[in-house]
Amino acid sequence: MFDEEARRRATRGILGAETLAIAGCDEVGRGALAGPAVVACLEFRMSPLTAPAGDGATFHPDLGDLVGIDDSKRLSPRERERLFQPIARLARFGIGVATPQEIDCAGIVPALAAACRRAVDALGRPIDLLLLDLGLTQAGPGRPCEASFPRGDGLSLSIAAASIVAKVTRDRMMVELDQRFPGYTLAQSKGYGTPAHLQALARLGPSPIHRATFRGG
Repeated sequence: MFDEEARRRATRGILGAETLAIAGCDEVGRGALAGPAVVACLEFRMSPLTAPAGDGATFHPDLGDLVGIDDSKRLSPRERERLFQPIARLARFGIGVATPQEIDCAGIVPALAAACRRAVDALGRPIDLLLLDLGLTQAGPGRPCEASFPRGDGLSLSIAAASIVAKVTRDRMMVELDQRFPGYTLAQSKGYGTPAHLQALARLGPSPIHRATFRGG
């Protein structure tokens, strides 16, 4: 499904574009009632394409283990866990987190932007260009250039892989938080407003990891 259209659009007309350090970013947890929002920034250790993007370019053969990769929301938990291991082997990534308190204080959009900057910094190497799903940004003084696309996780292998890393990371966090704050079905709902979670919230009241500004939303 991926033809690296996002990479082509973002680098069209740039001399030496094939040598740019390009990473993808995506987030999870934007609409949850509880728990953090998580952003992953991911760069493959080799170019996803065997030739400069364009007619005749094919995916690098080492990426064969990523067959089935897609936007994390369209994959089952088992599929995401299966893909996480080859992604971790074939790519480097950084994670940025926005806490529930930060989301309540700053708002979800600024909190996600801060988490995105943390993820880029956690990658630990300079990036020339970031590819992002539309609605996510890390723009600011001294930050890498960025290009965002509607449904970017369907255009860029890096964004799709970042979405899986972010989702698996946050899901694991929510399983741990379920042990600390039992009764809210956090391991199952992952903090989203499922009927069981909403019923528990009405019965128990909010925990310290519930977002006050999202309550019941």
